[in-house]
Amino acid sequence: MTFICRFAPSPTGPLHIGGVRTALFNWLLAKKNKGKFYLRIEDTDKERSKDEFRKQIISSLNWLGIKHDGKEYIQSKNIKKHKEIADELIKKGFAYYCYCSEDEINEQKEKCKKQGIPYVYNRKWRDAKDLKIPENVKPVVRFKSKISGMSSIKDLVQGEMSLSNLTIEDFIILRQDNTPTYQLSATVDDHEMGITHVIRGDDHKINTFKQKQIYSALNWAVPEFAHIPLIHSETGKKLSKRDKASTIDDYIKTGILSDALRNYLLRLGWAHKDKEIFSLEESINLFDLKGVGKSPSKLDMSRILSINEYYIKHIEEKKLFELLKNYCEKFNKPVKSSKSSVILKSINFLKNKAKTLEDIYQNARYILNDEVKISAEDKNLINQSSKAILKDFLDSFEKIKKIDKNSLEEIINKLIKAHKTNFKGVGQPLRIVLTGSKFGPAVYDILRSLDKEEIIKRLKNI
Repeated sequence: MTFICRFAPSPTGPLHIGGVRTALFNWLLAKKNKGKFYLRIEDTDKERSKDEFRKQIISSLNWLGIKHDGKEYIQSKNIKKHKEIADELIKKGFAYYCYCSEDEINEQKEKCKKQGIPYVYNRKWRDAKDLKIPENVKPVVRFKSKISGMSSIKDLVQGEMSLSNLTIEDFIILRQDNTPTYQLSATVDDHEMGITHVIRGDDHKINTFKQKQIYSALNWAVPEFAHIPLIHSETGKKLSKRDKASTIDDYIKTGILSDALRNYLLRLGWAHKDKEIFSLEESINLFDLKGVGKSPSKLDMSRILSINEYYIKHIEEKKLFELLKNYCEKFNKPVKSSKSSVILKSINFLKNKAKTLEDIYQNARYILNDEVKISAEDKNLINQSSKAILKDFLDSFEKIKKIDKNSLEEIINKLIKAHKTNFKGVGQPLRIVLTGSKFGPAVYDILRSLDKEEIIKRLKNI
């Protein structure tokens, strides 16, 4: 059997991190089994759907390396087919016109609320032989759900799931304006696309029971379903778009690498023995639904940063430099061509202890900026004693012909002895004058990264 999976987001907002993990799992399952992975844009909500979100969804998936096969499938282009299927269901006796007014529905809901029971449509028009069709009410079309027995689904993650058919209402498949609802559109599109496996959040369980009834009514093959637990925030609540760091853009702005985030999302609710780091190839080869847990996963930003630090440390340095350049261009300011070679040769220590691309940028600002701006707080650390040390350093530094660790250590050790201080007493004022901050890379790294003329210029500005 050829595995055909899909990811079906609505372009009504930026791609949510939970949606990204769902897309990843579908993509991995398809690739593991040499199958196809399709992207379906569910844009039937015309008021809220926007092309900018469609583009953002596609670019976010591409950034993570999740490439869909063929062109994206646009749901709104298939509405005619959805309506045809609704008509077919009516003709076969599996759907009917419902003329209940909005007031009637609200009255039913209020009654259920007072009784403390969930609202279920009372099926008034299900067998409406003696009811008179009102003149000024546009009907909806409802699916005629089963009202006895149990429905079962063998879920690939949750196991056997059962539900009393009586709890599934006669759900709407065509609205009053004759547009299809999610239940109908998703089912028809999955069938039209030949989807064999549907992986989605476990908040879709009830939808699966409803959609299975549509499949059965039309004698269509039912896909296999896998409902994965939702992602919760660090406080343990269901993650929403209002949460910080809930969209891919949030992570890109922070300076998270795509490989690191993909690795984190893979491990968020899935495990393979005690392995933590997965290459792309390993992710595809080792992924299976048996490794997906049944409990919600908690988003852990500290873990994301830890994995990102690992990838920064182990990525090829030229590639890291290119990623840094792209990051600076997008979120800070472009790296001047005259600075590129200095950054590239210094990347090995600039990335030291960096958890994000933003950290590397901050470490590299003393190279990127033409002028050093020292904060008032750090300026207070440059007292008369520090100035004397800096002056003596400059006198010795101007005389050396080769800048290497040995020659620099010789100068600094002499200053420590002459001024009766320690390494911090020499290193801190040097770092402040050369970078603008008492925090940053090691002093020897700073001194070896800048040109001799640049170091002299910065020391003379004090």
